[in-house]
Amino acid sequence: MGTAVEFWLDLNEEQSDLRDWVHGFAEQVIRPAAAEWDEREETPWPVLQEAAKIGLYGFEFLINTWSDNSGLSLPIANEELFWGDGGIGMAISGTSLAVAAIYGSGTPEQLVEWVPQCFGDADDPKVAAFCSTEPEAGSDVAAMKSRAVYHEATDEWVLSGQKAYATNGGIANIHVVTASVDPSLGSRGQAAFIVPPGTTGLVGTKKLKKLGLRASHTADVFLDDVRIPGSCLLGGKDALDERLDRARNAAPKNKNAAMRTFELSRPAVGAQALGIARAAYEYALEYAKNRVAFGRPIIENQAIAFALADMRMEIDAARLLVWRAAWMGRNEKPFTAGEGSMSKLKAGEVAVAVTEKAIQILGGAGYLREHPVERMFRDAKIYTIFEGTSEIQRLVISRAISGMQIR
Repeated sequence: MGTAVEFWLDLNEEQSDLRDWVHGFAEQVIRPAAAEWDEREETPWPVLQEAAKIGLYGFEFLINTWSDNSGLSLPIANEELFWGDGGIGMAISGTSLAVAAIYGSGTPEQLVEWVPQCFGDADDPKVAAFCSTEPEAGSDVAAMKSRAVYHEATDEWVLSGQKAYATNGGIANIHVVTASVDPSLGSRGQAAFIVPPGTTGLVGTKKLKKLGLRASHTADVFLDDVRIPGSCLLGGKDALDERLDRARNAAPKNKNAAMRTFELSRPAVGAQALGIARAAYEYALEYAKNRVAFGRPIIENQAIAFALADMRMEIDAARLLVWRAAWMGRNEKPFTAGEGSMSKLKAGEVAVAVTEKAIQILGGAGYLREHPVERMFRDAKIYTIFEGTSEIQRLVISRAISGMQIR
């Protein structure tokens, strides 16, 4: 294990430049387009293409943010992107879920072969989908019913099952699908597979109509006898066989490896919620300084001023939790108190509370689509649900601090 990078609250020059660059794109390209794509409920391909042209959408961008040893570049970029707009932000960042799965489980050869196909290029941008959640297996990962069966004679895997709520499901160039190879082992008997472009048997439903993040494509995915080459098993067959043998011979224990993967991704998701919260807070603050009622700007009323003070304080507190967890994850510090879950839990709940308060400060105007805070409120709500509900985060934290299997 390498030496941990020291933790500073001052951003270095590269991090500041990254923040300003992403912020500029969010301000000039994403924000002007946000209301239109929310209304259309379609993937904003032109915005994706603009992001690809400047290098904001692509594997190089992810490599550059991931290579920051402090762990802060990814949350910084996410916060600015989602400050621009939640739906378009998710349309741009949704592919990274699949890339993270390939990066986490794949061989170097698989990384080289499949990751470029997740993004396409600036002339023809593509998206990728990570398909894990199922109708009866969301928080309960071990209940997964999708199956993967290996046929040795043809060196093929056959996938069957149904996935729910898949970001980019059905429209993706590359789908990364999790399935159970040995159901008796629960989540330890699962593996991840690449479904290449144009594979028959994988069908996405039409885009699901959502409360928020409407510019991001979400669909259910059906796997009907999907045949893929043996080389599409992430990590390879030898590594899987070895892992399954270990699982069969080991006493059942906490699934720390799987939990650590989720824990590591949670600060990045928390940063998305932060961006939405900050955008709503800034809009409400500006509105309160300019809106005159009873002969004075409404911010001169303590009720409004104190609400804004609380909003700012909660956003800053959430950011510190996100940055701490991102730094810990990058430097392999163990999450002994569920710090990854803390960051996502706090940021998600802050986003819901802050966006709702922003509507309240705007009054009747806040309820109209003419102002963006109602959209931000709709976008924020999912952050207490996906990537682990608030209740699951509390479960992780309470198990971590107590050392007990709380149910």
